[in-house]
Amino acid sequence: MSDINYNYIYFMKNTMSKVLLLFLVVLYSGLPSKGISSVSTRPRAVNIGAILSFNSTIGRVAKIAIQSAVDDINSNPTILNGTKLKISMLDTKLSAGFLGIIDSFLLMERETAAIIGPQYSVMAHVISHIANEMQVPLLSFAATDPTLTSLQFPYFVRTTQSDLYQMTAVAEIVDHFQWRDVIAIYIDDDHGRNGVSVLGDKLAEKRGKISHKAPLNPGNITREDINGALVKIALMESRVIVLHIYPSFGLDVLNVARSLGMMGSGYVWIATDWLSTVIDSDPSLSTSPAMNDIQGVITLRMYTPDSEMKRKFSSRWNKVSKEKDPVEGPLALNSFGFYAYDTVWVLASALDAFFRSGGTLSFSNDSSRNMLRGGSFELDSMGVFVDGEKLLKKILEVNRSGVTGQMMFGEDGNLVHSSYEVINVIGSGIRRIGFWSETSGLHTGESPNHSISGDGLYGVIWPGQTTQTPRGWVFSSNGKPLRIGVPLRISYREFVSRTEGTEMFGGYCIDVFTAAIRLLSYPVPYKFVSFGDGKTNPLNSDLLHMITVGAFDAVVGDITITTNRTKIVDFTQPYIESGLVVVAPIKKLKSSAWAFLTPFSPMMWFVTGMFFLVVGAVVWILERRINDDFRGPTRRQFVTIIWFSFSTLFFAHREKTVSTLGRFVLIIWLFVVLILNSSYIASLTSILTVEQLSSPIKGIESLVISNDRIGFLRGSFAENYLTEELNIHRSRLVPLNSPSEYEKALKDGPANGGVAAIIDERAYMELFLATRCEFGIVGQEFTKMGWGFGFPRESPLSIDMSTAILKLSENGDLQRIHDKWLTRSACSSEGGKQGIDRLELNSFWGLFLLSGMACFVALLCYGIRMVYRFSRHSNSSNLERSSHSARLRSFLSFVNEREEEDKYRPKRRRREKCSCRKVVHEGGSLDDSTVSVLIENNPTVQH
Repeated sequence: MSDINYNYIYFMKNTMSKVLLLFLVVLYSGLPSKGISSVSTRPRAVNIGAILSFNSTIGRVAKIAIQSAVDDINSNPTILNGTKLKISMLDTKLSAGFLGIIDSFLLMERETAAIIGPQYSVMAHVISHIANEMQVPLLSFAATDPTLTSLQFPYFVRTTQSDLYQMTAVAEIVDHFQWRDVIAIYIDDDHGRNGVSVLGDKLAEKRGKISHKAPLNPGNITREDINGALVKIALMESRVIVLHIYPSFGLDVLNVARSLGMMGSGYVWIATDWLSTVIDSDPSLSTSPAMNDIQGVITLRMYTPDSEMKRKFSSRWNKVSKEKDPVEGPLALNSFGFYAYDTVWVLASALDAFFRSGGTLSFSNDSSRNMLRGGSFELDSMGVFVDGEKLLKKILEVNRSGVTGQMMFGEDGNLVHSSYEVINVIGSGIRRIGFWSETSGLHTGESPNHSISGDGLYGVIWPGQTTQTPRGWVFSSNGKPLRIGVPLRISYREFVSRTEGTEMFGGYCIDVFTAAIRLLSYPVPYKFVSFGDGKTNPLNSDLLHMITVGAFDAVVGDITITTNRTKIVDFTQPYIESGLVVVAPIKKLKSSAWAFLTPFSPMMWFVTGMFFLVVGAVVWILERRINDDFRGPTRRQFVTIIWFSFSTLFFAHREKTVSTLGRFVLIIWLFVVLILNSSYIASLTSILTVEQLSSPIKGIESLVISNDRIGFLRGSFAENYLTEELNIHRSRLVPLNSPSEYEKALKDGPANGGVAAIIDERAYMELFLATRCEFGIVGQEFTKMGWGFGFPRESPLSIDMSTAILKLSENGDLQRIHDKWLTRSACSSEGGKQGIDRLELNSFWGLFLLSGMACFVALLCYGIRMVYRFSRHSNSSNLERSSHSARLRSFLSFVNEREEEDKYRPKRRRREKCSCRKVVHEGGSLDDSTVSVLIENNPTVQH
């Protein structure tokens, strides 16, 4: 049954001497050398070896592929310029251990330049140590253990794809279907353990894990061992099973699984590339009963792109395999056969480059091995390959196209551009459902590097012939319903309450839980278990701790989701929002006779009044020299300024503005007045129409800076929040137990041993305020939290319950449950605004700035104009030598004269124009247009 047969009796009787020889080789390998034997630069033949298991699924195909590659290379004079490859193939007899070591010694005796193999990772670990000492490169086409490319084994070269990438592909498949827990069945050797270790790391990167590992004995596995391991797995929750095993007894595991009913609906089986190797190697499998054991399984196959070289090799494979192995007959070709063929070509290309660069086949004889002379092994004839490191370098520099695609090594020693086909076993054949590649990840398309539909896979036919993606887990098959812990509350029984004398529970939280359970696509057996003594409210932290110790499988109740609690359990999506609020005594405010003053603050009133006067004064300055409405006695002008300013408030000013600058100032000011009017009316309407409630506490901010006592629910997380987050001293906090204690403490007040305010969650406070209208919520909700159901960490049920809660919210059932239990009255709302919201100056300073700028610009233009005109007047009147006071008096007198002149100039011009037109017309020598031009250029023409 097994590819690997460890016969310990044989080892004890017949091979103890060989083990001793191996020990001595390792012990004395560091002693000085005796001499060096060398071969010419271009030898006629190069000795290479191959270590295979001829009777294994992979070994049978690989043996023929290697022989075929050697024949092709030796018949091609361009590759080695006449040098022939002389290969020695040794059979490990289905052993992955000691016999492979013996075979490696036999090859070393023949001055072998390189070894193809070994086939098994276990053997590769051991032989790599010998290869390091002998400096002989190992090129393995089948050892996929990721740890073999470590710095410990510099002479190991993997010419196939590493399990590092295969396990990455498996992890992405698991993540694609949103599974979190998998079970790994594997061979308990280096190949199996290291592969599964990498799988665990890759799953952890995607927030998944291996929930159970089932190792199988690599030496002598029986159906009883397989049956025992699978029976344990069948009792576990996870239904996603990864099978990382050898081809020889992989089908036996699946056969036992089918007999136990583990290949039916609900199970997921992901096999590594061993299954695709078996399917490709045995065409008769499609018609055998064993095909029924692998229906719905997902497996991976190393991707080898189509090419002309691959098609030619495949087309002559049947003939070659018949010639090389006439007993077995023609064998089907698998991926490892392709890589074995390419491995020989990689070695040949490296040898050609090695010889071109002056490399020689030189072997040094180690004097320390003379003591090992005698027996069937001539270990003293073994020599160290002097230029082995140089050949190793040439191997890693190879870059050629083979039947498997591009053969090129990366910095880590692995082949670059690793990729896999994702295959689904269906009926009598297989179907490719996608690709995985190192660069593009999981996707569909024509090849790993050409995605046509983005990430994902095509539809899968799962075990049980279903297309519905399995959930990936079930409840443990132990016959026990889930134990749901429920707090036994003595207050706020609308949320959770127990029917007296029974174990039946009701309330808002219970109804939400049962409604969500009904939406699940699978039955969930459960029973409620009360928690608490029925005399005081139990602590939610203690209730959640019962999950961590395994007493409860879940917790249902008014459990607030906090950061500390999420560290010990998983919560569902919140089904109700319930942040902390402040509740304090409130009283209604009656409207005052002076309520019309409240929309604006005192500063706002003062600045607004001052701007009315400023704007009136500015307009008066700009208009008085040309506008009779702004002239007259001093008393009249003062009254005009006051009247004009405040009449703009109602757009009732009767004075007309004539100057351009005056109109500019006025239109800006009227816009400001419009905004002020609208804001004032809106604020006053709100103040007079909305019910006003007043409280000495305005919110959490005013409560923090005061020294008043604060009440909270005993055992609530609010205590730690107030002390740790808001730095409120514990001496100010008063623990309370029930709504009646809340009411008494608030009525007594801090002066009589009570509290100034209560801090608790909104959901509780809305029920508390439903029948207590003398209290109210002040300020805003200062935390954003919610309630959820608690489950053990990484429980898949919490995810499904979260989805069910979202469905309840979308279809309206969650709101209907809320209205059933938590219908609020008018008292529970906040009512009107707490305090009076006045309009502050900050909201209007931009408007005042705009109006002030307009006034300033107008006055500046006016002043510049008058100064300019006065400067011209002073130049013509010789006033430069006058004193500053005299010049100032002259300037003021000039301004008054100009104002008088500007005032009467329009009337005088009209009279002059009329007189001139009359004189000219009486002479009869000028027309109207000429007279107009004459008067405009010389106003004194009338004289």
